[in-house]
Amino acid sequence: MPKTENQKLKLLYLMKLLLERTDEEHALPAPKIIEELARYGIRAERKSIYDDIEVLRKFGLDIALRKSDGPGYFVASRTFELPELKLLADAVASSKFITEKKSEQLIRKIELLTSRYQAVQLQRQVYVDGRVKTANERIYYSVDAIHQAIAQNRQISFRYFDYTADRKKEFRRNGEAYTASPYALSWDSDNYYMIAYYERYGSLSHFRVDKMENTSVLELPRHELPDGKAFDLTCYMRKLFGMFGGDEQEIRLQFSNSLIGVVLDRFGNDADIQKADGDSFAVRFRAFVSPALLGWIFKFGGDVKVLGPEALKEQLRQKAEQCLAQTAG
Repeated sequence: MPKTENQKLKLLYLMKLLLERTDEEHALPAPKIIEELARYGIRAERKSIYDDIEVLRKFGLDIALRKSDGPGYFVASRTFELPELKLLADAVASSKFITEKKSEQLIRKIELLTSRYQAVQLQRQVYVDGRVKTANERIYYSVDAIHQAIAQNRQISFRYFDYTADRKKEFRRNGEAYTASPYALSWDSDNYYMIAYYERYGSLSHFRVDKMENTSVLELPRHELPDGKAFDLTCYMRKLFGMFGGDEQEIRLQFSNSLIGVVLDRFGNDADIQKADGDSFAVRFRAFVSPALLGWIFKFGGDVKVLGPEALKEQLRQKAEQCLAQTAG
C-alpha cells in the first residue's frame, strides 16, 4: 500500500471511528471504514483494515463483526454501559452543588464515553435547566484542595459565607479566613460537606463546600482528633441527622411496625431492633441530639414514642410548645 504522511495515525483514527460511530445497533463495514479514513488523508486497503482491527482487539478493544442486518464491525462492550452513563449523567444534572454551566460541561464529557448515537439518548435522559443549582463556580477548586489536604495530612484555609435576604454573599467573621483540619467529604441532603476538626470549637464541624471560597492547603499538619482514634466516616454519619452536631447520646425510640422499612433505611440491617409488642418495635442507637433529630422524630407523629433519654423527651415537649405558640391566635 502506498505510504502517506498520515499512515502512522491510521490505527488511532480507526479506533476513533469505531468508538464514536459504532455500537450494538450501528456497525461500519470495511469499505465504509476505508472511505472514512480517506477523509483524514489516510489510504487503506481492505486487508490492512482486517489486520488493524485484530491489533486493536489484542490491545483490548472489544470489536465484534455483524454479518447480517447492517453488517460491519462495532464496539461490543465499553468501560461504561449506557445505563451506567445515564445514571452518572442524571447524578451530575441533579446535583445542587454543581453549577448549571459545569453540569452541562460534565455531561458532554460523559457523552464521549459512548457512541454518538447513544450519546443522543443520553442527552434526552437528563434535564438541567430549572434545577436548583449553586452559583459558586469555584467549588471544584475547593473540593480538590480538601482532597489534597486529607491525602497530605495538612490543614486548609478558607473563607466562609452565607447569603443575605437580598441574595448577596456575606462572609462570616468579616471575611477573616478559617483554618481547619479536614477529615472527610460527605454528601447529605443534596449538599456537599467538609467534615473537619475546627480548633476554635475543639470538635468536628461541618462546612458546606459550596459556601467556601479562597480554599488553600497549608503547610501545617492536621490536628489529631480529641480521642486520638482514626476517623470512621460511616460510624460518624450514622449519628448525624441533617449534618447537625450536638451532644452524643443513646436514643431509644418505639415505632409502629409499619415504619420498619424507614428505620432500616436510616440505620441499616444491623440496627439494634427489638420487638416491643405485637404492633411495635423498639430501636436503640447513638446520635447527636440536634434540631434535625427532633424534626425527624416529629414527622412520624403518633407512630413513634420516645423511650429515652429524659432530656430528649423534654426537648421535644419544649419544641412542641413552641410550635403551638406559633399557631396560636
